Amino acid sequence: MDPAQRASQVASALAAVRDRLDRACDDAGRDRTEVQLLPVTKFFPASDVAILHALGCREFGESREQEATAKVAEFDALVPSAGPVRWHMIGSLQRNKARAVARWAYAIHSVDSTRLLDALARAASAARDEGDRSEPLRVLLQVSLDGDPNRGGVRGDALAELAEATERAEGVVLAGLMAVPPLGSDPEQAFDTLAGVHRDLLCDHPRATALSAGMTGDLEAAVRYGSTCVRVGTALLGPRPIAS
Repeated sequence: MDPAQRASQVASALAAVRDRLDRACDDAGRDRTEVQLLPVTKFFPASDVAILHALGCREFGESREQEATAKVAEFDALVPSAGPVRWHMIGSLQRNKARAVARWAYAIHSVDSTRLLDALARAASAARDEGDRSEPLRVLLQVSLDGDPNRGGVRGDALAELAEATERAEGVVLAGLMAVPPLGSDPEQAFDTLAGVHRDLLCDHPRATALSAGMTGDLEAAVRYGSTCVRVGTALLGPRPIAS
């Protein structure tokens, strides 16, 4: 596609998603500033990130370390005067990728074990010591809403322990929770459950206010149940251009 045509396409899609999020916040009686729109740029080129940046976006979501590490570098070359940009790791992560991610990620939304937490804490501390980051890595704990270990997430009965471990760890800070509704589930019920889990977490960890929930198909329900970050890819950039 011609670059100018692609830029126009993305601009129209972004305007539509912003309008949709505005309406969702109005319907839920929430201030629009309480809910972040996180464009998910996984599987899309750095040129699309540059388009979104030109349209005012400053935070982006990625899900695969190798793709993201290369894309961050390519974006920096494409937009050398971009200023502060925040990259979020939203996909599952293997421990051996922690060191690479800690060099570019502002936040990670998918921590679901103490082993991964420990790897990220060590990596973030090392990256700070080496001058690759100046602030702790923000950690969101991924909550399992169906108990399926194949889909990631920590079960409710282990969440408190993981949250305590995150608070104690060096190099990271407990930011909040993330979850994805189980396949085939009612998003309303899933987000209602997640909201309850989040309220319980806040009793012991009042600074963990972030709630990453909602995507293209269910962002309105997520906003109704307290999401502070909706992760939107398809509605902004279209179907995935390559196989996942």
